[in-house]
Amino acid sequence: MDECVGDIIGDLNSRRGRVMGVEGRARNQAVKAQVPLAEMLEYAPQLRSLTGDRGDYTMEFSHYEEVPPPLQERVVAEAKKAAGEEAEEP
Repeated sequence: MDECVGDIIGDLNSRRGRVMGVEGRARNQAVKAQVPLAEMLEYAPQLRSLTGDRGDYTMEFSHYEEVPPPLQERVVAEAKKAAGEEAEEP
């Protein structure tokens, strides 16, 4: 599993994650990170792919945080579309 840690960290970073540390354990490594929940949807198949089906993960709520402005605009546009409104053009 040690050989997978770099790939896992890269994947978490690509999901707007912040890696808090890596802990060595008896037979594996634990990567501690804060990642937005929306970015963790469908993470299990990706982790299995990165680790040759040997990795697993757990999640727990940490805190709320403001969404970056470009993503805010996309979320608002999608919400308006879902509500049947036409999104305003900037």
